[in-house]
Amino acid sequence: MAAKSDYYDILGVSKSASQDEIKKAYRKQAIEWHPDKHPQDKEAAEKRFKEINEAYQILSDSEKRQAYDQFGHSAFAPGGGFGGAGAAQGFGGQSPFGGTWRVYTSGGDGGSPFAGFDFGDPFDIFEQFFGGTPFGARSARIPRYSITIDFIESIQGVEKEVDIAGKRRKIKIPAGVDEGSRIRFDDFILSINIRPHEIFERDGADIYVRMTIPYSLAVLGGNLEVPSVDGENKIRIRPGTQSGTMIRLRGKGVSILRGRGRGDQYIRIQVTIPEKLSRDQKKLIEEMREEGL
Repeated sequence: MAAKSDYYDILGVSKSASQDEIKKAYRKQAIEWHPDKHPQDKEAAEKRFKEINEAYQILSDSEKRQAYDQFGHSAFAPGGGFGGAGAAQGFGGQSPFGGTWRVYTSGGDGGSPFAGFDFGDPFDIFEQFFGGTPFGARSARIPRYSITIDFIESIQGVEKEVDIAGKRRKIKIPAGVDEGSRIRFDDFILSINIRPHEIFERDGADIYVRMTIPYSLAVLGGNLEVPSVDGENKIRIRPGTQSGTMIRLRGKGVSILRGRGRGDQYIRIQVTIPEKLSRDQKKLIEEMREEGL
C-alpha cells in the first residue's frame, strides 16, 4: 500500500502554519485542482482534489490536527495505538463550516479514537467553502454554463441578461463572488470567471493596490488620493514613510459571501527615487547627507 502524502505538504504550508494560512492554502489548492479545470485528466485531478480536502479537514480542526501531529496518519486508522480502555468513547469538535462533528469508537481495544473517521464528500466541502454546487454525479445532469464578468462587478454584484438554452434570462450575481465560484439557479449551474483588474488585486476578502509616491511626500508627509472599489479615498502619509509600508483601509474590501461585513483594502507604498536632479536639488541632498540624513 502506497504511503500517504504529508497533509502539510499537500496544502503547501509549514507545520507552524496558522489557521488563516491553512484556510488560504486550501482555497488556492482547491480552485487550482478542481476536476472541472482539468478536463483532459479528470481522474488525476479528482484524486488530488480529494487529498487536498482530506488534508484541510484534518489541519483545520485543532483536535484532529493535534492527533495528526503526534501520531501521523495512523491517528485515523484502526489500531492507531492510543486511546483508553473502557466503554465507547466520543470525540468531537467544531466543523470549519459551522456546526460540529462527532465520531464514536470502542475504546476497549486501545484503538485510535479517530478510527474509521469518515472524511466525507470533498465536493461538499468545496460547495460549502466557495458556494455553488460541487462537481460530481449529483450535478451531472444539470446544465452548466460559465460567464466572465469584470473585477468591479464581482466586488459590487451585478445583474446580467444571458442566453441560456436558447432563452433570454436575467440573473443576479451577488457581491463578493470569486474566480471559480458557482451559483446554482433553478435549472442550471453558472461558473464565474473574473477579468483581472489593472490596479486591484484580490486575496480572499481583501484587496491590494500599489501606490507610488514621490520622495518628497514620503519625507515630509501629506495627503494622498487612492482608488478603492467604492471610489477615491484620501489618506494621510506620515512623514518619514518608508517604501514597502502597508496602509489598511478597514471595510473597503470584498463583501463576505455567506457571512457579514467586508474585508479590508491594503495599500502598499512605493517611494520613487528621482534619477535626475537639478543643481539646486543636488545641493539640498548633499546638505542632507552631510547631516547624516
